Amino acid sequence: MSELHIQTSRGLSGRITPQGNKNEALPIVAACLLNPGVTRLENLPEILDVRAMLQIVQGLGARVERSADGHSAVIQADTLDGSQPDPVLCAQIRASLLLAAPLLARRSQAGRGSVILPRPGGDRIGRRRIDTHLAVFETLGATVDTSPRDVRLSLDGPFRGTHLFLDEASVMATENAVMAAAMAEGDSVIENAACEPHVQQLCRLMEQFGARITGIGSNRLCITGTGGVPTPRELSHRVLEDLIEVGSFIALAAATGSELSIPGVTPANYWMVAKAFERLGVRFTLEGNTLHVPANQELEVQSDRFGEVPRIHDAPWPGFPADLSSIAVVLACCANGSVLIHEWMFESRLYWVDSLIGMGARITQCDPHRVLVNGGAPLFGTRLSSPDIRAGMALLIAALRAEGTTVIQNIRQIDRGYERIDERLAALGARIKRVAE
Repeated sequence: MSELHIQTSRGLSGRITPQGNKNEALPIVAACLLNPGVTRLENLPEILDVRAMLQIVQGLGARVERSADGHSAVIQADTLDGSQPDPVLCAQIRASLLLAAPLLARRSQAGRGSVILPRPGGDRIGRRRIDTHLAVFETLGATVDTSPRDVRLSLDGPFRGTHLFLDEASVMATENAVMAAAMAEGDSVIENAACEPHVQQLCRLMEQFGARITGIGSNRLCITGTGGVPTPRELSHRVLEDLIEVGSFIALAAATGSELSIPGVTPANYWMVAKAFERLGVRFTLEGNTLHVPANQELEVQSDRFGEVPRIHDAPWPGFPADLSSIAVVLACCANGSVLIHEWMFESRLYWVDSLIGMGARITQCDPHRVLVNGGAPLFGTRLSSPDIRAGMALLIAALRAEGTTVIQNIRQIDRGYERIDERLAALGARIKRVAE
């Protein structure tokens, strides 16, 4: 086990390239099981969650070859010899749920149409139901049996195209629905679909598999399936940049008075981040595919009309991403003024703010979903533990701004979502080092 030792680090400068999108890479790796041929993946993030997913598909019989830097992989899934993914690895990542559709489609076509899926792991940020996923499979023709330990899925023949209305715009449930519908016999319509960029990217990969999809980027997807697993193909897919990491770097630069350039971004994906961060006085510019954050911004909360306390809240895409809620809390601590941060999706995501309060932040926990931040108070270094991926990164940003030394333990949580974060920030001038406990 290691911990991060961080000293006050203001005025960083330089160029930092974002990693590949974690939330895209995980479903894309799972989807590779649908291709009995060869799928080449580029721009994968070298993070613990992606490593775990690659190990899981390898354990199911796929052959996986990775580049030395971990940023590309070749997956050949001509033979799958398992019906149950490794339960230990599945307990580490929630994205193990995404194996359900491809694994069930493959096994059904081979005449062994049953799958045992262990209960998934992932961040403990509140109640994270899987009912929507299971309803998707039942509607598309599968039989579902549940127990406290696992989910058993059975399918006789291919998935059957139908009309689905998701009871929540769940990203992963949409991704399972897209993969299943793409392999289904007939046409499917998915209503109330999530439409995040990584969902759009998965749809484009399914088109390479032979499915016809309209409505990509909207909440209504119309999919004509292939009628079963396609014939082996040689395909390639490049993962987009991680917009949550880019948002984290914008906040880090603003909180520490730093000047950063972030190349390789997709400009259309940052409008809502810009609108939310502008409420805290943060500005950045886009020139082509490079995002620039200027140094020494004066952070001040922009009040609503008539002087009311403004609110920043997450929402399904294209709203403000839930994964940036924790980052927004730290940024609000750095801005003069008061703002309400409302995380309506997950009821336990904001409990970690006690750690910020211990650093000197003035935060009132209104209820499980809302915190009132009175920003501008100085922060001081202390000893902390990272509770989840995004809160861990938020604490790291706070530590860079704080006076004195901060020690962050349980940094495995940060490593699950941020690639070599200590080395990359040190290259910009941050005083940060990884130390064995």
